[in-house]
Amino acid sequence: MAPASSPITSEKLDKPSRGINAVLLGPPGSGKGTQAPLFKERYCVCHLSTGDMLRAEIQAGSKIGAELKKIMDEGKLVSDDLVVDMIDSNLDKPECKRGFLLDGFPRSVPQAEKLDQMLSKRKTKLDAVIEFGIDDNLLVRRITGRMIHQPSGRSYLPLIKRSDDNAEIQLHAG
Repeated sequence: MAPASSPITSEKLDKPSRGINAVLLGPPGSGKGTQAPLFKERYCVCHLSTGDMLRAEIQAGSKIGAELKKIMDEGKLVSDDLVVDMIDSNLDKPECKRGFLLDGFPRSVPQAEKLDQMLSKRKTKLDAVIEFGIDDNLLVRRITGRMIHQPSGRSYLPLIKRSDDNAEIQLHAG
């Protein structure tokens, strides 16, 4: 008679033997930023939100931050090359050693191609792409009602509404 296999414990489920390299896809307000910390903790990987990285550069007051602020204030998109370079440099941080969750990038085929090229140079592959789907009406309600803490960009007190979180901008951004 074969010995019974040992039961799966929550410890085995909570501590995977390896990290993960994943892309989180979905519109702003779909839940990527809510779920990412859970994935981050479970897999012990870094969470790279392109929006957070851009806001951090602006908050730092660097020369590039000033350029980014001007581009974003004009409603223009930051170049794909600049965003890929920011991701690439962040992947060298110790917290990204086991893997990464990429949040908010890529958003287009050319961006995906640039990401593929960067990952290929690093000899890194994606393990998963997770798409967050949400009803358009619910999405607009969530985004236009979302409040953030201005210094950190997170949802903590004291809160303000982000300048790009209004129905007109979101409906035209799609």
